[in-house]
Amino acid sequence: MCSSRRSTVESRAYRSWSNSADAAGRSGRWTGVNIVAMVVGFVLFWPVGLVVLFWIYSGRDVRDLPGAVKEQWGRMFNGQKSVQGDSDNVVFNDYQQTQYDRIREIKEEIKSRAQRFAEFRMDARRRADQEEFDRFMANGSKTGATE
Repeated sequence: MCSSRRSTVESRAYRSWSNSADAAGRSGRWTGVNIVAMVVGFVLFWPVGLVVLFWIYSGRDVRDLPGAVKEQWGRMFNGQKSVQGDSDNVVFNDYQQTQYDRIREIKEEIKSRAQRFAEFRMDARRRADQEEFDRFMANGSKTGATE
């Protein structure tokens, strides 16, 4: 009975590995950014290039690599636990993920509002500069005509 369970687990692991390899082979994430990052990694220090190559081959985007390295570094040296999956309670994990998603949406909204405000200020400055220029031209032409 134990051997049949082991074979089931091994076959699941093999299937999940083979599926991820198939997915990586199909999509591969061979975008321009990923290729440039890999080449730069090899040029700077070949082990970095190998890490980036493995990361790309596993079907991930290079832009996710710094966050994963930071998380792993924190777990190894600071004793921090992973943010996701702290509990074996599925409902709590769902609630936690919902809260993280909500926070991310709020941050995106704040960034969007900041961008819109910056555009508003730029337009306001442009209008004020235009009014000032118009006043100058109106006064400047009178002053230039009398000289």
